[in-house]
Amino acid sequence: MTHILLAYIATLCYLASAAFIGIRLFRKEGWIPPRALAIAIGFGGLLLHSWLLWDGVFSHAGINLGFYHALALTSWTIVALLLISSLNKPVDNLGLILLPAAALSLLLEAHLADVGFMRESASAALKIHVLLSMLAYSLLTLAAVQAILLAVQDHHLRNRHPTGFVRTLPPLQTMESLLFEMISAGFVLLTLALLSGFAFLENMFAQHLVHKTVLSVLAWLVFGGLLVGRFRKGWRGRTAIVWTLGGFLILILAYFGSKAVLQFVLQNGSRFYYNDWL
Repeated sequence: MTHILLAYIATLCYLASAAFIGIRLFRKEGWIPPRALAIAIGFGGLLLHSWLLWDGVFSHAGINLGFYHALALTSWTIVALLLISSLNKPVDNLGLILLPAAALSLLLEAHLADVGFMRESASAALKIHVLLSMLAYSLLTLAAVQAILLAVQDHHLRNRHPTGFVRTLPPLQTMESLLFEMISAGFVLLTLALLSGFAFLENMFAQHLVHKTVLSVLAWLVFGGLLVGRFRKGWRGRTAIVWTLGGFLILILAYFGSKAVLQFVLQNGSRFYYNDWL
C-alpha cells in the first residue's frame, strides 16, 4: 500500500510540474509559475521515483528488470537527465511530454508488477553495459522529443504564424544545436553500449537476441548517418527531424518492442537474457 501511495504522490508531482510548464508555455496573462518552481516540483517527484525504484527494482535476489520495472527505471533516467540539464539549459519544455510519460510508467509499475531478475552474480561489465544502454536510450529519447518541438516550431515559422507557444521556445538555431548535442552524446553512449554488449553474444540465436541486436545496430547507423550528414552536408531542419525520429522509433522497437514480445508473447519474462538491454 505504501508503494502505491508513494507512486501516486510522485505521479502528482510529475503532472503538477508538467502543468506548470504548460502554463508557462501557453498562458499569456494572469499568474505564471516561476520556472524554478516547475523544476523543483519535478525534482520532488524524482526523489519519490528513486525510492520506488529502490523498493521495487533492487532486492536481495538481484535487479528486477521486468518490463514495467525496466520502463520505470528508464523513465527515471530520462527525467533525471532532463531536470539536471534544465538547471543550465533551456530544455525544461521537454517535460511537457516526458513528465506525464514518466508518471504513467510509475502507475504501470505500481499496479502491474512483473519479474525479470538480473542476478546479483552478474559481472561488473554486464552491469556497465546495462547502464550505458539505459543512458543512451534516455538521451536519444530527449533528442526525439526535442525533434518534435523543433518540428512544431519550424512549421509555424515557415507559415509565418508563430503562436504564443512557439514564441516561448528558444531560437530555432539554439533548438537545433541542443538537438545535435543530445544526439552526439547519445550516439557515443550507444556505441559504447553496443561494443560492451557484443562481449556477451556467445550465441545470438539461442539468447533470442538477433532482432534486438539488428535493430540496435540499425538505429546506430541512422544516428551515425545523421551526424555525418550534419558534419559534411550541413543537414538541419526537417531532414534532421525525420532522421532523429526514424532512429528513435527503431530504438524503441529494439529496447522495448522485443522485450515486450519475449515477456508477454513468448512468456520468457522470468528469464534474464544477458543482452536484454542491447
